[in-house]
Order: sequence, then structure tokens, then C-alpha cells
Amino acid sequence: MFLSSAIRRQPEFRQGVRDMSTVAMGIGAWGLMTGVAMLKSGMSVFESVAMTLLVYAGSSQLAAIPLLMAGAPAWVILATGFCVNLRFVVFSLHLRPYLMHMPRWRRITHGYLTADMSYALFTRKYAQPPRTRAEEQAQEAYLTGNYCVTWCAWMSMSLLGIVLANMIPQSWGLGFAGVLSLVAIVCSMATTRLRLLAVLIASATAVAAYALPLKLNIVAAIGVAVLACFWLEKRFGLDVDAEDDK
Repeated sequence: MFLSSAIRRQPEFRQGVRDMSTVAMGIGAWGLMTGVAMLKSGMSVFESVAMTLLVYAGSSQLAAIPLLMAGAPAWVILATGFCVNLRFVVFSLHLRPYLMHMPRWRRITHGYLTADMSYALFTRKYAQPPRTRAEEQAQEAYLTGNYCVTWCAWMSMSLLGIVLANMIPQSWGLGFAGVLSLVAIVCSMATTRLRLLAVLIASATAVAAYALPLKLNIVAAIGVAVLACFWLEKRFGLDVDAEDDK
């Protein structure tokens, strides 16, 4: 099994579980309202469950739902999902030196299961890739503990939201709890000039492009911020990973 006893025995696995448990309630609330939103938007129970189990990307699910219900062209829906998840290209590039010692199937599994918050907590704890076998095992155990909590919280509560969709009013605003937890993580990660600049560029673009239909201002904000920061990093050598000493 992928989650082997060797990983579970590592103290870092238990620490990863504990650290992620502090934000599990926000993840669960977000998943609950995503499940509710899918069913109330007109999707069938089968479609909602399939999207939950196969897509496993809350932001893309929430971005795709109104487009599906509005009858948007397939290319718009696919392009939106692609752009919303562009951040995972950055995540994977950052995690590459941490995971390259593993077999391909293991890297793919870690890539699929690693979400925003597990990435954020992992990179905050480990600023440098492993240099010894012991460090490799410890880092993998911590990452696995992180995303085990994320996956369980998201899946269980999203499926519960589908089951209880007709009993939970959207006016409860539970999805906002998930947004707040993401904001907290993003703020804690904004430790360098380049990261702060990415936040400012994305925010300004989202506001400037607010008039775009189908919430494409969010897609534009993500695309502009990613491209601008790639260019700035290459042109001026700004380090996205270096911790701010101030």
C-alpha cells in the first residue's frame, strides 16, 4: 500500500496530521458547501459524486459549476479549470527537488494528493530539499500526513454536502469559512517580495477585469500573476523561496 507502515511510524507523519488538523474545519466547510452547490446547481447525484472523487480540485469545481449551468462552451470550461489550477505548475516545480528521488508512480501520487494547504504547510516547515535518506523519509511522512487530513476532510464533507444538499441552505455561508482558511494560509506564505508582488498583481488584475463575463476576471488574475512573476524571477533574479529576513 502507498500509505505504508514505514511512513505511518514516522513521527513527522503524526506531526503533519496535527498541523493540518488545525485548518481541517475550514477545508471541511468548503467541501460541504461545494457538495451542496453541485447538487443545487442542477447536477445529478451521480455527476456530483463523480466530480468530487475524480476531479479533487475545489477551486476548479466551483469555477466550473456556474459555467456548466450557464451552458458555456466546453473550451471555456476546460480553459477556466486549467487556468485556475496553474498554481499547481508552480507548486510542482518547487516540489521537484524534494520528490525526484522517488519512483515516477510515487511522484504522481504525491502530486495528485497534494493540495494548496498541504503544500503551504510542507514548504513552510522544510525550506530545503532532503540531503540524506533519513530526511527524505521524514519529509515524505510529513507531506503524507498533511494531505491525508486534507483528502479525508474534503471528500467526507463534500459527499456529506451532496447527501444533505436539500437540507443545508447556502445562506449559511459555510463556504466562506474555507475561503478564510485559504486567506490565512496565503498570508502566512507571503514572506518574500515576489510572493507579495504576486498577490498584488493578482488582486489588481481581478478588480480591473471584473466586468469580464463568466467570472473570467479570476482566470485573468491568475494568468497575469503567474506570467509576471515568472518573468520577474528570470529577469531580476528575485527568489520566490528565500525567506524574508526582516
